[in-house]
Amino acid sequence: MKKTPPAPPVPDPPPPVESFQELGLSESLLRSIAEVGYEAPTPIQSVAIPPLLAGRDLIGQAQTGTGKTAAFGLALLQAIDPAERSVQALVLTPTRELGIQVAEALHTYGKYLQRLVVLPVYGGQSLEAQQRRLERGVHVVVGTPGRIMDHLRRGTLRLDRIRMVVLDEADEMLRMGFIEDVEWILAQAPPPSAGRQTALFSATMPPEIRRIAQRHLHDPVSIELERKALNVPAIDQRYLIVPQPQKLEALTRLLETEAIEAVLVFTRTKTAAAEISEKLEARGYSVAALHGDMNQPMRERVVERLRAGQVEIVVATDVAARGIDVDRISHVVNYDIPYDLGAYIHRIGRTGRAGRAGSAVLFVTPRERRMLQDLERYTGQRIKPMRMPTAADVALRRSEMFKETLRQTITEQDLDLYLALVEELVEEGLDLAVVAAAAAYLARRERPLEMAVEPEAAGLSSADGGMVRLFLNAGRIAGVRPADIVGAIANEAGVPGKEIGSIDIDDRFSLVEVPARYHRQIVERMSGATLRGRPLEIRVAGEGEDRPRPSRRPGPGPRGGGRPGPADRGGPHGPRKGPGPKRSRWP
Repeated sequence: MKKTPPAPPVPDPPPPVESFQELGLSESLLRSIAEVGYEAPTPIQSVAIPPLLAGRDLIGQAQTGTGKTAAFGLALLQAIDPAERSVQALVLTPTRELGIQVAEALHTYGKYLQRLVVLPVYGGQSLEAQQRRLERGVHVVVGTPGRIMDHLRRGTLRLDRIRMVVLDEADEMLRMGFIEDVEWILAQAPPPSAGRQTALFSATMPPEIRRIAQRHLHDPVSIELERKALNVPAIDQRYLIVPQPQKLEALTRLLETEAIEAVLVFTRTKTAAAEISEKLEARGYSVAALHGDMNQPMRERVVERLRAGQVEIVVATDVAARGIDVDRISHVVNYDIPYDLGAYIHRIGRTGRAGRAGSAVLFVTPRERRMLQDLERYTGQRIKPMRMPTAADVALRRSEMFKETLRQTITEQDLDLYLALVEELVEEGLDLAVVAAAAAYLARRERPLEMAVEPEAAGLSSADGGMVRLFLNAGRIAGVRPADIVGAIANEAGVPGKEIGSIDIDDRFSLVEVPARYHRQIVERMSGATLRGRPLEIRVAGEGEDRPRPSRRPGPGPRGGGRPGPADRGGPHGPRKGPGPKRSRWP
C-alpha cells in the first residue's frame, strides 16, 4: 500500500507589517481602506490577514477594540465572488449590536466590490422580511446564533456554498449559552475537507472554546496578542457619551470650559485628523494636524510649534504621534476610541509629564459602551463619567477669562488716554457702565461671551438620547432610494442629513434610524407629506402594523414570527423545538 507522504511543515505566521499594501489585499479593498483613512494595520490585522488570505483556519486571541473586525472582514471580502448570488460567508456574533457593527464595517470595506450584499440577521426583526432579502441573493450573513438557526430550520438560509465561517467573540457566546447552537450551525456547513475556512476570535480561551477549535478547525494558525504589563499614568480619566455627529461640538465646548494649556486630540484615521483640524481652525483655534500623509520634517515642525506654544491643539493619529514628548500638554482627548486598547495607554501618557497635572477625556458613542467596559477591564481603572458642558458653562467661562484679562490690563497698562476718552463720553451724558459695556462688546465682537449653538447641536447634553427607528409606508417597489428618504426628512422636518442613521428599504416599506430628540418633530412635520408621489405614512416602528408578530410555537417545528427568542435576548433558554442539540445552561 502506497504511503501518503508527510505534509510539509507549516510556516509560522509572518511578522507584523507596516502597511496594508504589504498584506496582499486587492486594489478595491485598499482603495476603501485609504478612503476610511486607516494608516497602518493593527497588530492583529498584520499577523492574521496573511494566513486568512492563504486559506488557513485561524484562532485569534484578541480583545474587543484591537481591530479584529477588519482582520477577518478584509480577508473574508477578498474571498467573496460578487458575481455568485449565494451565501459565501457567515459571521456569528453574540449580540445584535455587535452584528450590526460588523455588517456596517463590511459594507464600508466592500464599498468598491460591485453588487456586494451583506445582511445582518438578528431577533427583533421580521423573519419574513429577512427571508425576502435572502431570496434576492446575499453574499455575507452576519447574525446571532438563535436567528441563524431559525433560518436554517426554515430552509431560508443555505450554507452549501459557504467559503468562510467566522466565530466572533466566541467566549462571549459561551457565556451567553450559545455554544451548542454554534456547534449545530457549524455542522450544517460543508466540512473543512470540502474547502470551508473557519476563523475563531476570542478574548479568552476556556476549555469549551478550545474543544470547538479542535472539532471544527483544520490545522489552524494560532495568534495570541502579547499582553504587556500595563503602566497606567496617574492622571484624571473621564468619558463622555456623545453621538458621532456631535463630537466636534462636544470638543469645542470642552476646549472652552477646561483650563487648557495644550491639547492632543487623537483620531483613528488620518482623514479625520485633517478634517477636525480644519474645522477647529475655522472656529478660531490655533491648531495643527499630525498624520501619516506628512513627511518626517513636517511632523517635527508641528511638534516644535506645540512645544514653543505657537499652537495650542494638535489633532493626531496614533502612528504619527509616536515619540511626542511635550511637557506642556495638559489634556489628551480621545476623539475616537483606539482600535488597539493598548494604544489608549500610550495616548493618555502624553499628558501629566514632569510632575504636572494631566487630564484625559474619552468620547464614547452610544454603540461603544461595551468597548468602554473592555477598556476599564484592560486598564484595571475606572474611567469617570463627565457632564457635557452647556452653552451657559461656556458663557460663564468666557466671562471669567475676560474679567481676568481686564484686571491684568488695569494693573499693567497705561490707560490715561482711554480714561480721558471715557470721561468725555460721561460728560456728554452717557452712563459710565454703559460706556464700559460698549467697550467690552467691541473687544469681544469677534468672540462674543454668549455661545452661538449650531442647529445640529441643539439639545446636546450628557445624555445621548439614542436613536429611534421610524417606519415609512413606501419601499423599493415605489422606487424609493436612501437619498429620497434623507432629502425628505432634511427638507420637510429640518433635520441635518448627516444625523440620519441607517436606512433599510424593503419592497413595500422602509425603516430609518433618527436621533431620538428629533423623532416627534419628524413625525409631526412629515404628516401628510408625499414621497415619490404617494401619500406618506410615518410612525415609530413597532407602534403599528409593522410590529413583528409574536411567536406561537404550538408544538414541534420551526419558530415563527419576528419576536426575539431567548437566544437573541441572551436570557435563559426555553424548551427546544425541532432539530439540533439541547441548549447549554451556561448563565
